[in-house]
Formats: sequence, C-alpha cells, structure tokens
Amino acid sequence: MNNDSSSRIVLALREWISGAAPGARLPSTRQLVAEYQASPVTVQKALQALTAQGLIESRPGVGTFVRAVRTARPSDFGWQTAALRSPSSVLPSSSTMRDVPNSAISFHAGYPDRELLPERLVRGALARAARGTAALSRPPAAGMPELQQWFAHELGSATPAGFTPPTPSDVIVLPGSQSGLSSIFRALVGAGQPLLMESPTYWGAILAAAQTGVRVVPVPSGPEGPDPAELARAFAETGARVFYAQPNYANPTGAQWAPGRGEEVLEVVRAHGAFVVEDDWAHDFGITSDPVPLATRDDAGHVVYIRSLTKSVSTAIRVAAVVARGPARERILAHRAAESMYVSGLLQAAALDVVTQPGWQTHLRSLRQQLQSRRDLLVTSIREHVPQAHVELLPKGGLNLWLRMPDGTDLPRLTRDCEDNGVIIAAGTEWFPAEPPGAFVRLNFAGPNPGAYPEGARLIGEALARQG
Repeated sequence: MNNDSSSRIVLALREWISGAAPGARLPSTRQLVAEYQASPVTVQKALQALTAQGLIESRPGVGTFVRAVRTARPSDFGWQTAALRSPSSVLPSSSTMRDVPNSAISFHAGYPDRELLPERLVRGALARAARGTAALSRPPAAGMPELQQWFAHELGSATPAGFTPPTPSDVIVLPGSQSGLSSIFRALVGAGQPLLMESPTYWGAILAAAQTGVRVVPVPSGPEGPDPAELARAFAETGARVFYAQPNYANPTGAQWAPGRGEEVLEVVRAHGAFVVEDDWAHDFGITSDPVPLATRDDAGHVVYIRSLTKSVSTAIRVAAVVARGPARERILAHRAAESMYVSGLLQAAALDVVTQPGWQTHLRSLRQQLQSRRDLLVTSIREHVPQAHVELLPKGGLNLWLRMPDGTDLPRLTRDCEDNGVIIAAGTEWFPAEPPGAFVRLNFAGPNPGAYPEGARLIGEALARQG
C-alpha cells in the first residue's frame, strides 16, 4: 500500500460529501483503505480532519455519517413577559457609553482619554496591591481606614476656620459614584418622594433617580449656578428635602457656581431643614480655577458630599467616597451594605497608592495644562467652523464644552449626519430631567486624538449647514 498524505483523502471525501445527502453513511475504514491504497492510520487522520471541520460525525458501533446541518431552535422567553409585567419606569440610556470605531472622531464619551491618566502610577499601584494583604482580605464595610483618612483630609484641608472638618468615620468608600447616588436617593429621598435637581445635570443622576423611583423636580441652573429664590420656591412648593447639585465644573455645562452662590444655597437648604447632595466628580479637573467644595462650609450635616477617583485615576479602578454626618450617614451605609457589602480591597489599596505617590501632584499639574490646551483647541475650532453654535461659557474645569445650537435644529438628524461622516457627538437632551429649553450639544474635549478636533468641528458645521 502507498502510505500517502491524508490530505489527498480529505479532498476526495469532501467532494463526495458535497454530493451526498445529510446523514449518508461513509464507506467503512477497510473500504477506504482499499479504495485509496492508504494505511489505516492515514485514513483515520483524514476522518479526524473532516470531523474537526464539522462535515462528518462518528457514531460508535454504527459507522461514520455525513453530518446533518442542525438549525438551532430559537429560545422562547415569552413567558417572562407575563412574569415581569410592565416595567415600573422606563430607564433612560446614554450615548456617552457607546463603543465606536477607533477611526471615528469621538466627542461623545464621558471619560478622559488614556493618555490623560497616570498610567505608570496605576500599573505600579496595582502590582503592589496584588502582592499585599488587600488582595486576600475583606475590608471594612465603610472602607479601608487609610483611604477614609485620605478622603477626609482632602476635604478637611480646604475647610475654613470656624467650621469643623470631617473625620475619617464620616467617610463611606463606594464602588464608583453612580452606585453611591442610588444609595443616597434611596436612603434620603425614597420612592415617590420629590428630589430637586439642577437642570441641566448629569445624566447618571437622572438615571439613578429613575431607577430608585424618586420624583425629579428640575431647578434651572445657569453659568453661575441655580437662582436661590427659585430653589427656595421649589422647596416650598414640593416639600422636598434633598437637592442634587454640581457646584464645580458641572456635567454637562462646565459651570462653576459664582462666588457667594454656595453660601446662598446653603442658607436656603438650612432654612428648609434639607440636604444638598454635592457631586464633586470633577475635583481633579480644574483648568483655570480650583474647586471649592460646598461641604467645606457645612458642619451640621446638610451637605452630603461625593467625590470619585474613577475618571482621574483610572476607569478600571472604580473607587469613590461619600462624606456624610449623623443619621444620614448611617442610612446611606445601611443601603450600601445591602447592595454590595464592601468595595474591593485590592482596588481601594491601588487607588490609595496612586493618590499618595509624589508623582500624583505632578500628574495633576500636567493634566491641568493638557486640558486647557485641548479645551482651547476645541473652542477655537467650533468658533471657526460652527459659528452658528453659541458657546454657553468657557469652562474653568471639567471635561466638556456645552453648545447652544440654533433654534429649530433637528438634533437627531444632526447627530445622525455627523455619525455618517465619522464624528460622534452627544445631543444635549439626555442631560435634562424634563423638556429641554433649546437645542444643545455636549462635546468632550478630553477624548482621543485632539489633533482631529478641527476636522471634527468642520464636519459638524457642514452637517448643521445642511439643515439651513
């Protein structure tokens, strides 16, 4: 016999199989040996190759057959419709979380580009944390004491004379600020109860409110913050006891409250025996000013303060903290414990390592310069190529530029036309708790490839011009 390569047999059998009916039986191994003048080992290799290709199947004790093409039966989940009933609320989604092709010019995302992160510090911190006890131990429910101390010190160092700074025991470490907002709204507001909220505001806060079932009451907020008189009227009319706000570099507008506005808001909150939830998400993203947390001027427990490290340290290290005092802190902790018990000690240790390294402050100084350069480039590009768009304000910090488009702009069409040309933008509608008062677009100036900003602005301008 000629002990030829099995590939010759594979080719011949593939041709035979192509003309055979599914389930047809192949000749026996003995017959194939005789027909192809090959050894039994060579024939077996050929059959194994065809099996691996999904063309044949062996039935022990019966023979080898042409594999029948099986069509998977579609799964039927219809029974769940009856079991789940109608949803209690339709939760909004955000375009900022979309994945887009690398070739696109991305203005839509809510996170800074990788080159704006302290990559060397993060990698070193994760390696050290993996070798330490945090990799194998359970941290306290409220967080690692050293990390609690760091968050308390960060806020306390900015506390003016005459106010009592927070203590580490006032701090609860969170797995990101988003879950913290849900816990705070559940603990301090409750389903069906009113929650005052700046408008426009962070879409994630709107999502958390919808998910927890609270009733959102918008309070208009402009470049200098909310009008204290409007806020007082909203408290009086609704009986609300909580106001959600972003005093520094608000998402989406980039607004920083005017000097003195924080004290005016606190007076209103105190007068109504209420809380203000201060979301200091952009604390590390100052450009031409420094953030002054509202919480530094409150020691009576009216301010519930949230600060996240997720955007400034690494999106892979979801660590944040809430600083609250009195019974409010205990209620929030109880909700956190019920939801997630504790935050990964490994991530807490890594986050603490990063922010206590000498290189952290060096990174923040460099970040400030990079954000200013990117912001200015985008603003210049928009003013040149999209002159119809009104830049509401030049943000002193944060990651975003907020544009007022001409009245009558078809935002869905604009975003669609831009995307067709490889530019991804975020329509401003998702940042309003109620109907938007105009056509807005949010552009992130901290995204990838800043060199493409002029081209992106040009394409936005062309898409807008086509609506004229």
